[in-house]
Amino acid sequence: MQFTKEYQEKLQSAWEHFTSEDDEQFDYTFIRPMIFQSWLRSRMYQVNPFEKKTAIMDLSEIAALAKANSRLIKTVRPYMEKLYSIVEGSGYFLLLSDKDGYVLDLIGDHEMIEQAKESLLVVGANRSESVAGTNAIGTCLAIQAPIQIWNGEHYVISHRHYSCSSGPIFDSTGALLGCLNITGSNTEIHTHTLGMVLSAVDGINKELKIRKAYDEIESMSAQRNSILEAVTSGLILLNEDDEIIQMNGNAQRMLHISGQNAIGRNINSIISIDEPDQRCNFYALKSAYSDKETDIYFAGSYTAPIKFRISVSFVGQDKMHDRGTVIRLDEAKYINKLVNKVSGFKASYHFSNIMGSSSPARFLVSSCEKAARNSSNVLLLGESGTGKELAAQSIHNASYYRDGPFVAINCAALPKGLIESELFGYEKGAFTGAGKEGNPGKFELADGGTIFLDEIGDMPLDVQASLLRVIQTREVVRIGAKYTKKIDVRIIAATNRNLLEEVSNKSFRQDLYYRLNVLTIQMPPLRDRGDDICELADHFAQTLYNPWGRRMTISPQVYPLLKKYSWPGNIRELENAIERAINITDDDQIRPEHLPEQILVWENTLERFDQSKNEMASQLNQLNQPLPVSSFNLGKKDCDLIHLGLKQTGGNIRKTADLLGISRRTLYRRMDKYGIDYGNFRD
Repeated sequence: MQFTKEYQEKLQSAWEHFTSEDDEQFDYTFIRPMIFQSWLRSRMYQVNPFEKKTAIMDLSEIAALAKANSRLIKTVRPYMEKLYSIVEGSGYFLLLSDKDGYVLDLIGDHEMIEQAKESLLVVGANRSESVAGTNAIGTCLAIQAPIQIWNGEHYVISHRHYSCSSGPIFDSTGALLGCLNITGSNTEIHTHTLGMVLSAVDGINKELKIRKAYDEIESMSAQRNSILEAVTSGLILLNEDDEIIQMNGNAQRMLHISGQNAIGRNINSIISIDEPDQRCNFYALKSAYSDKETDIYFAGSYTAPIKFRISVSFVGQDKMHDRGTVIRLDEAKYINKLVNKVSGFKASYHFSNIMGSSSPARFLVSSCEKAARNSSNVLLLGESGTGKELAAQSIHNASYYRDGPFVAINCAALPKGLIESELFGYEKGAFTGAGKEGNPGKFELADGGTIFLDEIGDMPLDVQASLLRVIQTREVVRIGAKYTKKIDVRIIAATNRNLLEEVSNKSFRQDLYYRLNVLTIQMPPLRDRGDDICELADHFAQTLYNPWGRRMTISPQVYPLLKKYSWPGNIRELENAIERAINITDDDQIRPEHLPEQILVWENTLERFDQSKNEMASQLNQLNQPLPVSSFNLGKKDCDLIHLGLKQTGGNIRKTADLLGISRRTLYRRMDKYGIDYGNFRD
């Protein structure tokens, strides 16, 4: 269709009839259908064709609009500048709108820009059909197709001196983003201007697709980087030539190299596996190394290797379709920490778990708190059952090492031939029966934490020498290994033996004793803790499991019996006694008859002993003879008291003498007199 003078006159007449109150008899069929349909929509929207009016955003709204469409503006602006450079000085200006018809950007001749302002064609103005009626921007957005609108085809009278061409802009999914428009006076309109717009729009749509694809690649790359950095393992990505194309931060830290220095280098120029300066055949390693512990050597370095767990996989189905290699490294130290967590190598007790308000209990907590404030070795001395491991765990949990593992080992419970491998670990093939991959020892597992060596007095002398070296050097050597491994371990040792006597007897190394005996804490026996006995008994009554779920109480008659008893098994024996009572009582109260027999027998024996003392004291007073203080003549009738004391202490002479209030020499003399062999009472 030619935009002739005749057509313009007919169009003017048609518009006048259409915008009047009576237009039913007029023939509009000569008007382009898309234009007439737009006029109908404009009437439906109740757009006033004689009023110069539009919706214009304020500055804050314009700023928000520009921010929301920044990608579109940034992409289209170069095309607008290029297009304007072609039509500059010809009476044109170019506009970019969003999908709702709001003008985002505007560029053109100065006089045309000023003229556009008079028509309210400014950034932030709404050019949708519902506001501005038929116009190239609004109608293009409405039909989502390119369109050229000549002056008289506009619906609003203030726009009828313009001729405009617009092309829609879509994203990669086909969703409408906006449109590009070129506007000029009605004397400058040419059909080729629409072609120029469509050419620019085609380039814009293609660039948006490319940018979208690039954004997706960047997003995938960012996601990959985030995943790589979130993984606790060290990850190295190689191309088909074994050159590093990416490595995460953990891999850089493990291999002591920055990504900047590593990218592009062949992996063999940085590390070798199993043997120094040996090239890595990753195709062979894929099957050989699946989460396997091995030595990593640093190329050109003579330092000791570092143990890692390594896994190798290919990007592709197999080596024939290899697109690269992924290497996963895990520090053996880190894996050990995970093993510790799973294996329960964790301290669960704190100082709040050390119950009691007696002076010995308060002094114990104070001593442990002081020990927790430094990293020196600690030696816990005391009878069995006094809570040495509870104290050790409490020290660990309040110390610098609290975030590390707590590894406990009973030196008396391990066979002599295995204790060294348990403590220090072994390499593969180190001895007959050794595991194929070797095994870390307890010191390696405790790295960064605390190792608790219980019953240290039972450790064989040859192992004591190895332990001394570990303490002195802070290094451990696995059995069969060529290299040492640095460790940072806090040592807490415990024993119920008199280590000084063991040193005198040549059964404990003197140098090791002084290495361990930096901070010594004496664990008080339960019999010396007074009212703590009752407090602990109440605690066990409330916390120990009972099958009926009853709230257990202790009869007042029980407490004196508990306080008088000697408790050779200490807290462990008290807990056992309360648990026994819970299981045999028929109700929710523990009474004297529910206590173990030895506690009741002990009470009766003490009563007889006190009665005997009173009788003999009375006789001595009658003879005006003073009652001896340091040694008391037990008498033949109290031979059973010696038997009971030996039974309660397991044949321990010192403990029995303390219980009876006599010296060990006197006790030996009385045992000889009555033919008592303390060896018969030992376990």
